[in-house]
Amino acid sequence: MPTYDFVCPKCNHRFEKFQPMSAAPLKKCPKCGKTGVKRLIGGGAGLIFKGTGFYITDYKKKGQGGKDGGGSSEPKPAAKPAKGGSD
Repeated sequence: MPTYDFVCPKCNHRFEKFQPMSAAPLKKCPKCGKTGVKRLIGGGAGLIFKGTGFYITDYKKKGQGGKDGGGSSEPKPAAKPAKGGSD
């Protein structure tokens, strides 16, 4: 549930109210009791992810080859042709 900011134009009282998004905005000031309270538009808070598990690279094991696997950057030697008869 979000926290909304309100201001009373009569007494200039600013306050916050924690309420569901489906709830109607407040109309009465808790300080002076008069109607006309306005809900302010806030910038909101950004999401903060802490810990691991939010990116695909977090699931890769170190030491695996591949572009994102964290393997060594040196090229592997080419495979030697098998000894034996020719086609």
